[in-house]
Amino acid sequence: MPKQGLLMTEGYITKWLISEGEKVEENQPLFEMETDKLSITIESPASGTLLKIIRGEDETVPITEIIAVIGQEGEDFSHLLTADSPAETKIDEVKAEAECAVVESNSISNEKTDRVFITPRAKMIAADKNIDYSDIIGSGPEGLIIEKDILSCEKGLVQNRNKVTPVAEKMIKENNLNANEVVGTGISGRVIKQDVLNIIKNEQSNLNNTDTQEKIVPFKGMRKVISDRMMESLHNMAQANHRMKVDMTEAVKLRKNIKESGINISYNDILIKIVSKALLEFPYMNSSLTGEGILLKDYVNMGLAVSVSNGLIVPNVKNAHKKSLEEIAAESRELIQKALNGSLSQEDYSGGTFTLSNLGMYDIDEFTAIINPPESGILAVGKVENTPVVENDTIVIKPIMTLSLTYDHRIIDGALAAQFLQRIKQLLMHPYLLL
Repeated sequence: MPKQGLLMTEGYITKWLISEGEKVEENQPLFEMETDKLSITIESPASGTLLKIIRGEDETVPITEIIAVIGQEGEDFSHLLTADSPAETKIDEVKAEAECAVVESNSISNEKTDRVFITPRAKMIAADKNIDYSDIIGSGPEGLIIEKDILSCEKGLVQNRNKVTPVAEKMIKENNLNANEVVGTGISGRVIKQDVLNIIKNEQSNLNNTDTQEKIVPFKGMRKVISDRMMESLHNMAQANHRMKVDMTEAVKLRKNIKESGINISYNDILIKIVSKALLEFPYMNSSLTGEGILLKDYVNMGLAVSVSNGLIVPNVKNAHKKSLEEIAAESRELIQKALNGSLSQEDYSGGTFTLSNLGMYDIDEFTAIINPPESGILAVGKVENTPVVENDTIVIKPIMTLSLTYDHRIIDGALAAQFLQRIKQLLMHPYLLL
């Protein structure tokens, strides 16, 4: 499983584009996967034959774990695999295929099955240890009993005949099903993916016959990883929050004047420019806490929280502190479009130092955002709304926007965070200072 980004720890395989046994060329699309950042197509690292797919579709796999083997047709690849791999069961399957060219089948009569498939080596060990293997579920291909299964039996670790495949087990958990109610139709009564799908289909059919309906959406892929990252962020940081209302009168005028000159900018573009300047003045707001200490950065890669169909992704404007409003606006539009099209590169969403999350376009007044690790702060932006305010003892109508700053209190004190937010307010009320 290739690593796509510094913070990636696992990937979710959605689709294999090449079938086992087919030829594949280097740089040819090999499989599709999802991370917490995006959906991506992974290209083949080499040319040859796809000898074995070890981790299938709908499986979440840790980075660097072997998921497939590419080589020359007929090549022995068992030496590439280790017994202590997280994919131990599937690796054992591969070893069994590579080491045993002949599979011996014994006919055994009992009430559950009439045949048992076992490798010669496993059978020899079973005979030597006087072990009855007729009721053992094999972990090899198609239920093949291999050496590991006999050794597990000797240690009392044999699983019963209602063994569940990893994919089926995951689906049972995701859909809150009772595993004991799922009847297995696989080898020796093993519960497979289709068995779980049949249960889900029957439950949905029953719901359709009533006045109330429910639908289970699998909690997986990008949605699952985002959930894990957000919970990790909340648990590992001392997150605190400040809010401040800002008079946007001058910012509104600035945007109008620039648009009349033929340059299309948004309030978000103005905020990127202003917040970038403030971050350089308050470097702790632009820092990260590492094992060696607090990492202060003298550059700003401004993250933009973008909602996509299956989650949330944060591309960032590189070196935003050095760019003009026009350059920021152009790059922001390009990044947002790439995010919506699913065409972001790893470079586009890596290396962010601070994040803006703007929900003003959805008519949101104010909200609290969760920090995007390893950053130490995030600014939540509400809508600009004409609001009655008191000015010189007179009620006037002004465009007001609420900013909500979430910061990591482990490295940023409340007073410093307040000063930072106040500086942003000052710059928004006098934006021409930036030009």
